[in-house]
Amino acid sequence: MRLQPGFIPRVDEIPYDHLVIALGNVTDFRGMPGLFEHAKPFKNLADAISLRNHLIRVFDEAANVLDPELRRELLTFVVAGGGFSGVEVCAELNDFVRKLARERRICQADELRVVLLHSGERILDRELPQSLGEYSQDILRQRGVDVRLQSRLATASPAAAILKGGERIPCRTLVSTVPSAPHPMVAALPLTQEKGKLKTDGNLRVLGSDHVWAVGDCALIPLPSGGFAPPTAQHATREAEVLGHNLMATLRGGTLKTFAFEGLGKLGSLGRRRAVAELFSKIRLSGMTAWFAWRTIYWMKLPGFGRKLKVGASWLLDLLLPAETVQLKTESGSALTQLHYEPGDVVFHEGDLGDAFYMILDGEVEVLTSKSPDPTVPVATLRSGEFFGEIAVLKHLPRSGTVRAKSAVTLLALRQQDFQSLMAHVPELRKSIEQVMDKRQNQNEVQSLPDADPGS
Repeated sequence: MRLQPGFIPRVDEIPYDHLVIALGNVTDFRGMPGLFEHAKPFKNLADAISLRNHLIRVFDEAANVLDPELRRELLTFVVAGGGFSGVEVCAELNDFVRKLARERRICQADELRVVLLHSGERILDRELPQSLGEYSQDILRQRGVDVRLQSRLATASPAAAILKGGERIPCRTLVSTVPSAPHPMVAALPLTQEKGKLKTDGNLRVLGSDHVWAVGDCALIPLPSGGFAPPTAQHATREAEVLGHNLMATLRGGTLKTFAFEGLGKLGSLGRRRAVAELFSKIRLSGMTAWFAWRTIYWMKLPGFGRKLKVGASWLLDLLLPAETVQLKTESGSALTQLHYEPGDVVFHEGDLGDAFYMILDGEVEVLTSKSPDPTVPVATLRSGEFFGEIAVLKHLPRSGTVRAKSAVTLLALRQQDFQSLMAHVPELRKSIEQVMDKRQNQNEVQSLPDADPGS
């Protein structure tokens, strides 16, 4: 087995008797243009904190926006995915933004628009019985969520979620809980696979191997009753128990166990002390009773008395005191940002501040300027490999024209301060760009080709 330590760029080879692969799932936006650049994932605590900070920033900006169209975009929030993750995120997001609206008095409740997109005929259609799915749907709609069924997200741009069929939902917040896929490393392993997962036997051993085992989201584990083990925590913990027994049995010559756990039930939160639950495939709960069961079961599963005490005290305080709505700054912005625009999307408008320098990775953009005889007709088209935006950034001028996506286009944006730092420390690059700028100005191209490299 080869390992690459995180701090040192070298490869270590470690021999093994038995190898357990439990790499889990990752958010996978491959094949969905624009989602990697503009959709917020929701996979771990860092994603939750990032989304929370983003929502607070949205309200801070909405308080100072005069443009009604931009204000509508800021106050529209779209969540893609009607499974447990999407429904729980949407419910909590809806509660949080309405709490922000009440506290900060930035907007009226009817100005907020929270949209849940789901490709099925009802939400939670694969997870829960019809009655619980419909109850969840009704609760969300009563709380102001626009539940859009049979609606599939196709792509995204900085200012819109775009559905299959071409419908655009203008927004500045898009959360995607789908799709997920096994860790990319799984595909590179020379082991038996199906549906992108490692295929195992009932003992959790990868088919075709005597010494490699797989558990968790990256494994396709058959159940005696038919089908495969779902990627849930209750199954994963029991897979670990069976695996531990089978490893010891293999080493000591014992009898292997077959994984046969069918699940105890499913629970999902709907926010505001409401939930849905199906226990032992027979007991169906909804409302506050289900919420209490949801909290109790998860609390009982916490390891250690100290942790149970801390979490229980925190939950009790949440019932008595309002939650804080301040940002938790845990991340710094990236110098380089990849952006995706669909045809007709505007990268920037004439008169905007020069806050970034852009390079075209794929696609085409067109340039328009009010100084041309016909401002509606593009004066230039820029293609892959070309760049634009340097004049406003280097000379601290407003944008001299509008740049709009002609086709689906992927850009690499370098922030103003980082671009200026690069120019200061790489004299040859600065000289080359300044020569292009001087050439344009000498030929009066600034009036007809704003902030654009005409292929020089």
